[in-house]
Amino acid sequence: MNILLADDQELVRESIAGFIRQMTGYRVRAVPDLPSALDAVSVNGRFDLVLLDYQMPGMSGLRGLSDMVAKQGDKPVAIISGNMPPTMVELVFKSGASGYLPKTMAANSLIEALRMILAGEKYAPSQLIMSAQSRQLSAALPTLSQRETVVLRHVCRGMTNIEIATALGVHETTVKVHVKSICVKVDARNRTQATMIAKDAGFH
Repeated sequence: MNILLADDQELVRESIAGFIRQMTGYRVRAVPDLPSALDAVSVNGRFDLVLLDYQMPGMSGLRGLSDMVAKQGDKPVAIISGNMPPTMVELVFKSGASGYLPKTMAANSLIEALRMILAGEKYAPSQLIMSAQSRQLSAALPTLSQRETVVLRHVCRGMTNIEIATALGVHETTVKVHVKSICVKVDARNRTQATMIAKDAGFH
């Protein structure tokens, strides 16, 4: 694997690059700014992964990220930065990034995040994902029907579909349909995740 790391702080840049090399055996090229990174891609071709410091020279915020995403084509680009607010992280992903890696994250977590991105997945810290999902639920709650709201409340109490069906006097199949609709509306993969999102958003 060939990784390109761009960060204007030499100590941080060399420390991260050295750690990645040591722990994975990946080849890591380290450069100090966005122009150097863009030149590296032009000269050497697309890298398996490009890591960009969000605040280094040449980035100009999301514009620099977009430029590198265009340069990389179907190869991933991720942002390495200090702590970002969730709304900013969302914009980073909307601009084409495949990952957001806080510089404060644990070393082993960094390696796992890199492997996820290289495998074609997107990465952001779990607490940011839950925060974004909570906002999605808050926006989705008004779209839930009265019956879906009642079902979600029972789901959050740990009741099974059969128990909910008995409590509401309906067939279990009807409850399953409501649960599926709830998951779609709050962007959850399953009832467990829907429960976590709901509770994180303060839904009772």
